[in-house]
Amino acid sequence: MALHEHSLAGVLLASGKFTPDTIKTVMKEPGLDPVSACQRLIDLGFISEEDLLKILGRYFDLPLVSLKHYQGSNLYIEKIPEQFMREARLVPLELKETTLVVAISNPFSAAALEAVEQATGYRTEACLARSEEIAQAIGTLFSSEVSSMDRIIENIGRDGDGDLGDEDNVDHLKDLASEAPVIRLVNLIISRAIELQASDIHLEPFEKSFLIRYRIDGVLHDMESPPKNLQAAIISRIKIMSKLNIAERRLPQDGRIKLRVLGKEIDFRVSTLPTLFGESVVMRILDSESITFDLHTLGFPSDNLSKFEDLISRPYGIVLVTGPTGSGKTTTLYSALNQINSPDKKIITVEDPVEYQLHGVNQIHVKPSIGLTFANTLRSILRQDPDVVMIGEIRDAETAEIAIHAALTGHLVFSTLHTNDAPGAITRLLEMGMEHYLVSSSLQGILAQRLVRVICSQCREEYDANPETLPELPVSPFARGAIRLARGRGCEHCANTGFRGRSGIYELMMVTDEIRHLVLSQADSRALKDQARAQGMQTLREAGWHKVLEQVTTGSEVIRVTQVE
Repeated sequence: MALHEHSLAGVLLASGKFTPDTIKTVMKEPGLDPVSACQRLIDLGFISEEDLLKILGRYFDLPLVSLKHYQGSNLYIEKIPEQFMREARLVPLELKETTLVVAISNPFSAAALEAVEQATGYRTEACLARSEEIAQAIGTLFSSEVSSMDRIIENIGRDGDGDLGDEDNVDHLKDLASEAPVIRLVNLIISRAIELQASDIHLEPFEKSFLIRYRIDGVLHDMESPPKNLQAAIISRIKIMSKLNIAERRLPQDGRIKLRVLGKEIDFRVSTLPTLFGESVVMRILDSESITFDLHTLGFPSDNLSKFEDLISRPYGIVLVTGPTGSGKTTTLYSALNQINSPDKKIITVEDPVEYQLHGVNQIHVKPSIGLTFANTLRSILRQDPDVVMIGEIRDAETAEIAIHAALTGHLVFSTLHTNDAPGAITRLLEMGMEHYLVSSSLQGILAQRLVRVICSQCREEYDANPETLPELPVSPFARGAIRLARGRGCEHCANTGFRGRSGIYELMMVTDEIRHLVLSQADSRALKDQARAQGMQTLREAGWHKVLEQVTTGSEVIRVTQVE
């Protein structure tokens, strides 16, 4: 159906969004085509592109779709060039037998759809989408289909068992890492990780192999790996991107990369480590566009959330978050800072490294190589008159002592410790040499946490709970037979794992007068835990079983990340 200037004006007026004067102003230029007229309406701020597409969608009887989660890695049509898609502002979505569903942002030109039909031999079925989302989808489509790993390796021009030359020759490595096929191979490794929503990329050298693994939802997965003889070229390329010294292979190095991948600005924290068969490289993916620092989205039970919000709103004292590496401690602390951040508070953080930037927060990246350690930095920032201080990690007695004194002199201090549970944090501080009375006076609360994988929403299925296999369920044994749990079968959406995304389980220990009395009397960790449970603390394992009952995760996940009580 063609839509010309006069009928376009009628459709816009009928929508009730425009006055005749507005239409007249926009279309005053003679010979203005509908596409240009619509773009002028958007550019002049009369209407958003999405609202305009809704109006046109009703006229053309075309649905409006969102491409925010577009994953078209298997939809590349060889006969539709990337340049044509960008110029025509269209992208293929799915193939239904002999009909190709195509998203367009310009419903006026039937010529583009006819060209697709002639090039592919398929009949087209159109739907509308925002032009920005179409551009990002095209980027996703072509970045994921640049070439398979096998095709890229073939282009390097070496046999899989061949030798790529002298790996000790720095100039040779630079030249090799700058070749287009090697660049494409590294880009493919990175873009696949982003598509699969991995948090880390591991490149690991062994005697006869070079492995690539992605950490997805906290679990490592083997990926298609290049041959061993490309190891030096790939690692050299990553080190060049990270601005690291490619000639230094005897010492660990740390660097950062900032890239635009699949339409998003993404930071990578790069770590190299010399091993027996070459350098091991780990790339931590920091996607600031996809993460939101909101305590209400982290999986807190309502009672723990209200208690934790009370802790972070106190004027002074220490609030600790404990757990192993990768348990989400930094995200929890950033979310807490984001919640209390206001113009009347000065917040300073000391981190190693700074992972995400928080607006309105003064963040410091420690550099031990030049003497900028946690302890030295803390001494200086306390003279900056902060209200809130976040210490990335309490690693030694000196840092712990300064943190405690800061809390006792009117500062709210957030930090992390590597302990298995909340009561263990008190024991750890005492083992560092802190006085009992200082610990009991300064501590306000301790949050231990873990991350469990969430059951995939696309392939979840319910089943009757088996009382023999889940004896720890926090319900009456007589009621277990009536309980239905959930699990994931495995599908394309979750890469056949049955899980997609993660949620936190929490053990929150409020430091009450009773707990302080036990600390002063030098009670052990078991006594502290018993008292905390008596006053309502839920252990990590118990919190995990509640997530199982709520059909958020599975019993095997809880057992995987928590210890036996």
